[in-house]
Amino acid sequence: MKSPLFFAKILLFGEYGIIKHSKGLSIPYNFFRGALKLTDLHNETTKTSNQKLVDFAQYLKGLPKNLVVFDWDQMNSDFDKNLYFDSSIPQGYGVGSSGALVAAFYDRYALDKITVLENLTPDKLAVLKNIFAKMESFFHGKSSGLDPLNSYLSLPILIHSKDQIEPTGLPAQNLKGKGAVFLLDSGASGETAPMVSLFLENMEKESFSIMMREEFITVTDNCVEDFLKGNIKSLFKNIKSLSAIVLKYFRPMIPSEFHDLWKKGIETNTYYLKLCGSGGGGFMLGFTEDFQAAEKALEGHQLEVVYHF
Repeated sequence: MKSPLFFAKILLFGEYGIIKHSKGLSIPYNFFRGALKLTDLHNETTKTSNQKLVDFAQYLKGLPKNLVVFDWDQMNSDFDKNLYFDSSIPQGYGVGSSGALVAAFYDRYALDKITVLENLTPDKLAVLKNIFAKMESFFHGKSSGLDPLNSYLSLPILIHSKDQIEPTGLPAQNLKGKGAVFLLDSGASGETAPMVSLFLENMEKESFSIMMREEFITVTDNCVEDFLKGNIKSLFKNIKSLSAIVLKYFRPMIPSEFHDLWKKGIETNTYYLKLCGSGGGGFMLGFTEDFQAAEKALEGHQLEVVYHF
């Protein structure tokens, strides 16, 4: 079975904001990847994955036929050969492990699928996003569909609002530059559903809702615009503001042992941290104008560069 690879994703900007129609920017991250495979050798990893896929397939049978139809004969044949998802994407880390699985499943089993080779009009992207949202809801209870879409297209995606998206290009990286976007490993996985539930509870408070509308979304939109236009000076000014807002209002989403490190970055201007996905664990995203200085300040923590300035 020839198995295409599906990559992880990183939501550079837009976590929580896109729920309330902020802009967002999501990019594929090929350091982590996954593919559907068949195996004769069963171990605990492949058994666990296989059972999860069996449960997922059962869930897919309940999706409306006018939304998406699957090739059940092919799927059942693959299950007879011990189908599993071979993935290096860490689960609960905010980099789209379930999104890659959903993209792989749609690619292999969806009939009359929308392919990446055709002209991807806004209408087709909206249809794909809706299909993926319904499919990925199996894993999170509720999904925007953006993670699988990013993995499936393997293109950066600009989110204008929750319902308006388009593929986009990124400014060329300066591989010799000192600045970087990096992942900081918290050392523990997080769960999406409890974090999103907490956010939605907070949104019922008037003060939090006003903050989202007047501060968080405005700064997030500015970050997206600055990044895409390569306005580095303005970008870092806005990221500092965003980092401070998150520390103040999204504190429960930041693992407690990182509160001081988060604050230290803002106070020293050595780096700025933000959530990567829903938070609660997994990766955090860092932005720095001097990666070597950030490495020194974050000594003892695992960092992985995502993008060079």
